Amino acid sequence: MIRSIQRIGTLVGLGALLLGCAGSAKLARPDTAPAQAAVTELMSKKLADFPGKEALLITVDYPPGAVDPVHRHDAHAFVYVLEGSIVMGVKGGQEVTLKPGQTFYEGPDDIHTVGRNASSTEPAKFLVLLIKPEGAPVLIPIE
Repeated sequence: MIRSIQRIGTLVGLGALLLGCAGSAKLARPDTAPAQAAVTELMSKKLADFPGKEALLITVDYPPGAVDPVHRHDAHAFVYVLEGSIVMGVKGGQEVTLKPGQTFYEGPDDIHTVGRNASSTEPAKFLVLLIKPEGAPVLIPIE
């Protein structure tokens, strides 16, 4: 009986030690994956006056700390900030911090090098109108 109690005590102590180590490891190595943006398609419309082109209207919700990968759009992209604050930039241009009511433009050949939520604690949301070839992807990653 005493050996059983000792064995249980050892197992409980070992379990507590493992839990403590796991908790410390998580604190020492926080999840480093950036938060992901959520894209919602609002409308898509073929443009009869511009054969082969379509307009795509989307919203992008950036959770706190969200960061986009470097990419481009095969499109004219018109950005309008609805909520929060975002940082945008294209290759060869200056980074800009935008607040609600402010705008940003990207051309079909621009490489979008900076796209992120300016805040690590508050969400941000913006509207994007893309004029692009019909069926072209919204985003083309750049290696």
